[in-house]
Amino acid sequence: MSTRGRHVRLATRGSELARRQATTVKEHLEDRRFEVSLVEVETEGDRVRDELIHRLGKKGAFVRSLDERVLNGDLDAAVHSMKDMPTESPAELLVAGVPDRARPGDLLLTPEGTSLAELPGGATVGTSSLRRKAQLLATRSDLEVEPLRGNVDTRVEKLLAPHRQRDHQRRLEAEESEGEDGSDGDESDSDDEGSEDGPTFERTAQEYFEDLSPIEQRALEREVDIEYDAIVLAAAGLDRMGLDGQITSQELPPAEFVPSPGQGALAVTAQEGDLARAINDAIDHPRTRTETTVERVVLEELGGGCIAPIGAHAVIQGEYVHATVRVQDTAGTEEVSANRDLPVEEHPAAARDLAADLRERGAAELIDAARETQEDPAAAGPGEGDTLG
Repeated sequence: MSTRGRHVRLATRGSELARRQATTVKEHLEDRRFEVSLVEVETEGDRVRDELIHRLGKKGAFVRSLDERVLNGDLDAAVHSMKDMPTESPAELLVAGVPDRARPGDLLLTPEGTSLAELPGGATVGTSSLRRKAQLLATRSDLEVEPLRGNVDTRVEKLLAPHRQRDHQRRLEAEESEGEDGSDGDESDSDDEGSEDGPTFERTAQEYFEDLSPIEQRALEREVDIEYDAIVLAAAGLDRMGLDGQITSQELPPAEFVPSPGQGALAVTAQEGDLARAINDAIDHPRTRTETTVERVVLEELGGGCIAPIGAHAVIQGEYVHATVRVQDTAGTEEVSANRDLPVEEHPAAARDLAADLRERGAAELIDAARETQEDPAAAGPGEGDTLG
């Protein structure tokens, strides 16, 4: 199939992150002489913003609407975050292209660069992912894990808002106090009192504001219901939004904080045919395709979807794919895990065997228990949902 002059209508969600991801695919296709236009499609997940994702019914809350437009012929292809995709899809719909994956792991974000080990007992950590919650509690059972939804920038602003607002307000109050008594004081820009009259600061409130990053400045205007000491986000989302340099973060080791299957990867879906093959030739990254296939086959065979804390991470190492899988209960107190080298040439079958072994060792019982919990929202309690892993 000749791609010269071929116009592709590419479906995307309307969030800034989704549009950035779709633009990356658009540029890759245009480099191969496709003509591409992006078409925004509202999804069920976008419409129901205040519900945790598991209560939308199934994992494809952000996927179905886009793929329906492709299957109906209204649009030619759709761009998804692979970790959002259900493991089952119509036979005529293919994952035509899987570009090179971004960083697959998770990041801990804190206002002042605090590590996970340094967080005080009882610290509040934000995430609405069952997987992240279970992994956090398995490491730090003393943490309070609270639900957190919104786009990537919204979540970061919710973290920063009370901390930056407090810092800014203290400077305003110090300036007001100085104006009332006419004294300048010794400026220290520290949290120490500095004088009997109150703290003094090296920078004025205006200078403090101007030194903040753009997202910190926006956080000064945001009202929040919960004050978070930390939040956990996918590294790929922060990178794609260009926020990695605007807030301090700690990379969580993927061997312990095992990512969601497909995390960091994009998937371009299209109907079976010439266009799907052309997209595959243009943008498919064989290494990423193999690694994410292992992760998604394990997920499919376990049948956990978004209702159970399941992490799966695969990395090609020579002739093998090293796979790490972690299945937990929702409280992070029980788990079944495995590390295994799978032959690259037989990776789908080997991934199925790995999943079967995990099921026999107790993963099936953990997933069934999680399913029962999710079917009873009252039993689940707050924060037990999943926002796309």
